[in-house]
Amino acid sequence: MTFVTKLTLQSGDRAVLDRVVDEIAEFVERKGAEMKGPHPSPPETLRVPQHKRTTGGDSFGSWSYTVYTRTIEIVGHDSVARQVMDRERPAGVHLGVEVERVRQVGSS
Repeated sequence: MTFVTKLTLQSGDRAVLDRVVDEIAEFVERKGAEMKGPHPSPPETLRVPQHKRTTGGDSFGSWSYTVYTRTIEIVGHDSVARQVMDRERPAGVHLGVEVERVRQVGSS
């Protein structure tokens, strides 16, 4: 049975995110693991209203920021996936992990 580890990396700084993703891709390639991606998602712009008082009423303009997302899948090679997850990342880069068990065709 094979495991697929899906890594979702997000950051508000696209240059830092791309640098981290490139470092992961180089590491996975050096280890000889199979990797799919990185798959970029469209940037998401988030807006947060800012009020002058906690009771509402007057407000400042909304604060907005953009979140960039990249998705990488590591097929098999569980130890390589664990090493990638344990690596240091800049504070502004968030890592989400999903693990999926994939059955081979014809197996029960």
